[in-house]
Amino acid sequence: MQIQQNISLKPFNTFGIDVSANYFVSVSTIEELKYILSLKAYPNKLILGGGSNILLTKNFEGLVIHINLKGIEIVSEDSDFVFVKANAGENWHEFVLWCINNDFGGVENLSLIPGNVGTTPIQNIGAYGVEIKDTFESCDAISIEKHAIKTFKKQDCHFDYRNSIFKNEAKGKYIVTSVTFKLTKQNHKLHINYGTIASELDAMHIKNPTIQDISKAVISIRESKLPNPKIIGNSGSFFKNPVVPIMHYNKLLQNFEDMPSYPVSNTEVKIPAGWLIEKAGFKGKRFGNYGVHKNQALVLVNYGNAKGLDILNLSILIQETIKRLFDIYIEAEVNIL
Repeated sequence: MQIQQNISLKPFNTFGIDVSANYFVSVSTIEELKYILSLKAYPNKLILGGGSNILLTKNFEGLVIHINLKGIEIVSEDSDFVFVKANAGENWHEFVLWCINNDFGGVENLSLIPGNVGTTPIQNIGAYGVEIKDTFESCDAISIEKHAIKTFKKQDCHFDYRNSIFKNEAKGKYIVTSVTFKLTKQNHKLHINYGTIASELDAMHIKNPTIQDISKAVISIRESKLPNPKIIGNSGSFFKNPVVPIMHYNKLLQNFEDMPSYPVSNTEVKIPAGWLIEKAGFKGKRFGNYGVHKNQALVLVNYGNAKGLDILNLSILIQETIKRLFDIYIEAEVNIL
């Protein structure tokens, strides 16, 4: 472990934004993390995991702590379930593949989501009808102030749509160091009726899908719609899908008959933000080195040497346009610094 100076953060964020940190350190053990947190010489600290859910708009005047905690272990199991603990620095997709290779079910719909394990409960990441909360058992997190480890059970995390305690009352107070998942060993509960999974399985001529088949279908769908961050800088979905009152949705249907929705409650529905952005004319629109991806309007992209502020200003323009056209505010899912 070594604290480095004036390090570019371009390799550490999937947008590929070239900003720098005054100081940078990568930690591989809990002991190293506790030591770094105890240093008084660096009062301004930024915690960085996989860098998949962050838009950097300026240089960081402080110490960036890169969480590189590795390891996957089976904590306990019986004939039906297995409890698997993954450390925060594990790549999420590689962890999903590890589970699938062991025939552990529950996370297959979350294949190919960028980022690391440690950020998954913070965002309550989700895709194709499944969220982290569905398999989440607990997570360990270290207090930034007291350096003590605390275990958060599912009920402690206050999970909601792309939300958790770590984005609210515990924001900036803890660093997730590991996550434990409860996965199925048999009688897997398959989720194939969300999005185009069912049609993709049909195209693959699969009638009785396994979790391996579902993962392959999800990967195929995501690769057809979403750019690879290693080729085109992006953070996946930039915006959350807005939840609106049914009365407002019904009013919008008078002018937009094809507006899709998903029920949330008896009084609210969720509208796909990608549909709103596409309807507003932004899908595939390019502004020099940045723009909106041609296959998925939810994804803002860095084609080369875009600045973080360029992408931020584009996101604000999209938000203002959606508000003007539909009287709906779409919230950024990405953290902006």
